[in-house]
Amino acid sequence: MNRSSTDPPVIRPAVQQRSVGAAFWGMTRRVTVMAAYVDVLLLVLFLAFDQPLLGWLNLVSITMYMLAYLALKRRRNALALALIWAEVVAHVALGTLMVGWESGFHYYLLMFIPAVAVGARGWMLAAELGALMGMYLGLHHWVVSHGALNPMQPLGLELVHAVNVMVVFAFAAYTARYYYGLVSRSEERLRHQAATDPLTGLANRRHLLLQAELVAAQARRSGEPTGVVIADIDHFKRVNDTHGHDAGDAVLVHVARLLAANCREADLLARWGGEEFLLVLAGCDAEASRTLAERVRRLVSDSPVAVGEVRLPVTLSFGVTVAQPHEGLDEAIARADRALYASKTAGRDRVSLVG
Repeated sequence: MNRSSTDPPVIRPAVQQRSVGAAFWGMTRRVTVMAAYVDVLLLVLFLAFDQPLLGWLNLVSITMYMLAYLALKRRRNALALALIWAEVVAHVALGTLMVGWESGFHYYLLMFIPAVAVGARGWMLAAELGALMGMYLGLHHWVVSHGALNPMQPLGLELVHAVNVMVVFAFAAYTARYYYGLVSRSEERLRHQAATDPLTGLANRRHLLLQAELVAAQARRSGEPTGVVIADIDHFKRVNDTHGHDAGDAVLVHVARLLAANCREADLLARWGGEEFLLVLAGCDAEASRTLAERVRRLVSDSPVAVGEVRLPVTLSFGVTVAQPHEGLDEAIARADRALYASKTAGRDRVSLVG
């Protein structure tokens, strides 16, 4: 019945998840580095096609991205965003005015729309979107009316346009995948939280009952019995009253870990409520279920819980029964509860079986 070292544990300790904000700023750091590499490429293109002013201005852009990256590392996020916005707006304006609308620099303004829509609220949202739209339309009107200030050679213009299109596609795909992953992970955490007892990491009562229906259906098809075990921590109220609720929580976690360590992968284990735990053992007859309960009872009895400098003795009482293929799980749980009551009235720290 013991789990092997390779089996995934029933208890899943709380893992510190990165907050949405931390993940966002991590993504922004990576985007900043990628943008700096893009400016290196544009620097080479502009110098190669006789656009020295725009070429060397890309050095300024690279420097701004480096400063933004350092600001993000130091959590000076507002400064970093100001640098990024200033670089993109200046780059779009100068690139479009100098070499024309066909260069594709105006596409970068469109990339800011999702960020503004997510980050701004109320009148700020309207103002920022309006500013982006005004700049976009204003640049288009100027270039159409006056032409490029310093047109590039056709081949150079095509290359710059291709680079800008590829960059916008790549950044849009990257951010879309990032937000998809973020939503997926959030949904998974919500599902886990809905199914898990937050203290012990075990399944909660609702989730176990849902899973137990599948086990019961399988038992009806196969004709095999299903062991049902209820465990209750003895004198748990006394632990809380004497040593405090932190000590009570430590006892619950300790017992949950011992129960989980002695279950098979196919077994269902949940915190049933308060200081009670329920196990549903697929394919286990009365003797196998009782053996498991007795083993855990001895382990718990021999393993006091350390709370500060105090070692608290802990014992469990068990009620064991077997759900037959023809009956519902509720009936078996009620019998196991009667068996648990028998263990309590007989002096606790024991296993009682009701057939």
